[in-house]
Amino acid sequence: MPKVTISSVIDAPVEQVWARIRDFNGLPDWHPRMVESHIEDGKDASTIGCVRNFQLASGARLREKLVHFSDDDFLVSYSILETPQPLTNHKATLQLRRITDGDRTYAEWTASFDAAPEEADKLAEGMGANVFQGGFNALKSHFAGQG
Repeated sequence: MPKVTISSVIDAPVEQVWARIRDFNGLPDWHPRMVESHIEDGKDASTIGCVRNFQLASGARLREKLVHFSDDDFLVSYSILETPQPLTNHKATLQLRRITDGDRTYAEWTASFDAAPEEADKLAEGMGANVFQGGFNALKSHFAGQG
């Protein structure tokens, strides 16, 4: 089971970063690879079990289910239900933590999944570099110069 862990430091208070990313349906608002998203069945985006259906800039569509959400812990966990990627049993968590030195945010995005051995490293690398680090880079750019 491949595991991916990407972390970053964002120069903004954790409450500001969380406000930007907390909406489970809001990926297109902050992540450059996501272009459209909706929550299926009219559910609220913070309801455990809701499913976001979104499109990537590449045109691919994914469906992900919210499995844990905590404003207190600045945490969201989800699993992929449908993806064009050859992977199964996916679970990911995005969590923010307060850095008191400079009132910054430590962000960590982790995932685990099952994939064929010949695909696993490539999938993990793409998820880490393109999705997770790409999201963190967009957040860092957004908050750069804000004080």
